[in-house]
Amino acid sequence: MEGLRQPRRASTLTAQVADQLRDQLASGRWPVGGRIPGEQELTELLGVSRNTVREALRSLIHLGLLEARVGDGTYVRVSSELEAVLLRRAATARASDVAELRAVLEEHAAAVAAERRTEADVDRLRELLDELREHNSGGVMTELAAADGAFHLAIVRAGGNALLTELYEHMGAALTSMVSELPWDADIAAEHDRWHGALVDAIAARDAVAARHAAVMLVRLTGAHAIAERTDSTTPERTA
Repeated sequence: MEGLRQPRRASTLTAQVADQLRDQLASGRWPVGGRIPGEQELTELLGVSRNTVREALRSLIHLGLLEARVGDGTYVRVSSELEAVLLRRAATARASDVAELRAVLEEHAAAVAAERRTEADVDRLRELLDELREHNSGGVMTELAAADGAFHLAIVRAGGNALLTELYEHMGAALTSMVSELPWDADIAAEHDRWHGALVDAIAARDAVAARHAAVMLVRLTGAHAIAERTDSTTPERTA
């Protein structure tokens, strides 16, 4: 398999194997959400013992990069350790804090994208908008969250700031995890569809003010939904 090679020093075999597995994740050869090769295949590819492979996998599972599913193999959870840390932090953060973080990044990204986008960027955003709408009507929140993350990442990329793009890539799972945990709501889905469309139209028209406004509305919608759900889930039931 591309990118894998036999480790050299026996004293650090597990660490070397873990590093190579990290490289596969960081390069995107093993995409987030996908299943990685099994222990036996990795053992043969790397030329090390199965126990070494197992220990390396265990270390990456402990870090939150991989997820073991009983009877189904090992799956990629995130692509970097930074992303794993941010995902764990977001899971315990207040919904309002996560929404505020999204606002800081996505409102700015939308305005900059409107100023700097290319025609290819607009075409790509319209493609992703169509995919997002398909998932929005389907009601499967994990798929919707992934489509939403890809859409907003494309907006960040359209701004042409490599550092901001890399930061958003690392933070993607943390920012979209809130969406995947929410129940689907037809009315909210319709509003999201409306403002996602308005956002693409504003970027296409090079209207930075309208793009920022659409991004604000999307963040507010998601944030309000998340805050309401978390409040409901933590409010103790009243007894008569």
